[in-house]
Amino acid sequence: MGRAFRLPLGSVPGGERAPAGFTLLEVLIAVAIFAIVLAAINTVFYSALRLRNKAAESFEQALPVQRAVATIKRDLANLVPPNGLLSGSLQTTAMTNTVAGQASPDFYTASAMLEDTVPWGDIQKVSYALVAPANRASGRDLYRAVTRNLLSATQEPPEQQWLMGNVQGIVFQFYDGSQWLDSWDSTAQTNLPLAAKVQIYLASPRSVSSLSQSAPIELIVPIDARGGTNQTQLASGGAQ
Repeated sequence: MGRAFRLPLGSVPGGERAPAGFTLLEVLIAVAIFAIVLAAINTVFYSALRLRNKAAESFEQALPVQRAVATIKRDLANLVPPNGLLSGSLQTTAMTNTVAGQASPDFYTASAMLEDTVPWGDIQKVSYALVAPANRASGRDLYRAVTRNLLSATQEPPEQQWLMGNVQGIVFQFYDGSQWLDSWDSTAQTNLPLAAKVQIYLASPRSVSSLSQSAPIELIVPIDARGGTNQTQLASGGAQ
């Protein structure tokens, strides 16, 4: 009878050694490394997603503010001389109050867009109002009230345009050449101010009752329209 030989553990016939498998320690190390890599990827992705959401939210909040500032600046820069055929006086003490919450005097400005479908010119009456928001958000909504038909025998309700929300207050000041004034009356001062300053106070979620909680949005607009100059030009033109 032949003798039987027992192969050593881990060997195969023909002299080739069987491939060794992963040990439990190596598997645990690989799983730990994979978990760390996944956690790092998740952190980076979550941070990038939060940054994108914050950027989109900031853009959505800034867009109405930029549009409101541009609209107010255009209205004030195109003020027309008072007491003209289509323009009235600039009086901070004589608001029409046709819109609830009116927060500015009536401005007569040549900022309207000419359209073929309506007969109105470029001069319109504009005022600004603060109205309580319908969604109970903080602050109030800033509206622009526009009247295009300035020759109507009856007072027509103005068209209200929403500009921005989250507004606590808006302040208008007028420059007479030496100082900023809180009030202006073109019937007494016979002309328009040299410039107008607008301060828009945004409502703070912590305290919406104080206007000093945050710095306001401020813009200063030079006013080039001079009533006396226009009247002189008309008089000199009529004498020719």
